[in-house]
Amino acid sequence: MPHTEDSLSHIEDQQYHDDDLEQPSSEPSQAQPAFVQARQRRRIAELEEKLVTLKSGRAAKERQVNYYMAQGRALRRVVALFDNIEDEETSLEQDRLQAGYVTLMGTLPWFYKKSSDMDYDDYVHMLKMLRQGADSARGDDTSKLKALVSEWVNHELKPDPPIDMDDKHTRGFINDGCGRLLCPAELDWNNPVVRVGIRDRTEGYIVTDLSFPAYLYEKYTTNSDNLEEGLFKGKILLQSYKAVFTLPSSAKDVEGDSDGGDVIENNRCAKKAFSGVKVKKHVAQIIKMEKVTPRSIAYIACQVRFALSSVTSWRSIDSDFDYMQFWKTIVDFFERPPGQDTRRRVDKLLKWWTRKVFGRSCCDDLTDDAWANLSVNVLARQRA
Repeated sequence: MPHTEDSLSHIEDQQYHDDDLEQPSSEPSQAQPAFVQARQRRRIAELEEKLVTLKSGRAAKERQVNYYMAQGRALRRVVALFDNIEDEETSLEQDRLQAGYVTLMGTLPWFYKKSSDMDYDDYVHMLKMLRQGADSARGDDTSKLKALVSEWVNHELKPDPPIDMDDKHTRGFINDGCGRLLCPAELDWNNPVVRVGIRDRTEGYIVTDLSFPAYLYEKYTTNSDNLEEGLFKGKILLQSYKAVFTLPSSAKDVEGDSDGGDVIENNRCAKKAFSGVKVKKHVAQIIKMEKVTPRSIAYIACQVRFALSSVTSWRSIDSDFDYMQFWKTIVDFFERPPGQDTRRRVDKLLKWWTRKVFGRSCCDDLTDDAWANLSVNVLARQRA
């Protein structure tokens, strides 16, 4: 019996030890799923954090790209229609480009410092975005004026057949209205011989960039003895300028020499009146333009010429007409006048433009003698 009891005791001890061995093996099976889930949660949290970081970085990059493109929209309009921004920066030995560089610094005052602090790749990327913005703005203006110019010509000159707003092939010299406006200043479109000669491009009637077209002139007529008279006062030129730089609706009011509403002051008042309400700004507000500049006139002159032509896509050369040279000729007319008298006439013309576009007062045009003879000033002297 003692032997039996010892055997039973041995069996119980073995079972006890077996239970000890089996118990630990069941714990991992219960703990393992919880451990895996915790690790997965941590991994998901890490990935979500990385995703937020990537999104914020991409958003910042997109904001930067959009900023450069938005800033670049002014370049073709007021700096240079054909030159690239890097040309304005590096070709300072030439007078025209130097003037363009000064205009560039006034239009994008942040450009020099920002470009100086950038590495080369970021600088190249910035230039690319600015060029895209510049070309995009030019394309938008071209599309806008394609429709508006046809409407104005049909309304004012009533060509037969009228211009098709959607078909550029109905424009150019084959259309009597467009032909009259595109006709060189030294020729008379009313002369049938002239019309045939221009359309057939015969010798003596070939239209090039060396001729000022009639649409640049007041009432579209010229004084052969004084070709500067009325130059850059054409109605359709002024309408196009206002449509691009202020609002298309403002282009309706260009008659006479009235001041109209002060566009800039009206915008300031509107901004105060609608504080808290988002009001769409026009181009002049966005680029902080408060006066008309020579290069912006040259830009619009090229845009109007293209809108009147039968060419369907933007290009620098249209048959015998070089848009680049045409732009330079207009810029030089304003920026490089020969002599003080010519300079004064140019300054007076630019003041006229600013008054017509932005509604400025005529007071700046008064001479010292005119000021002295005003009744308030006369009375002040009499009472002294």
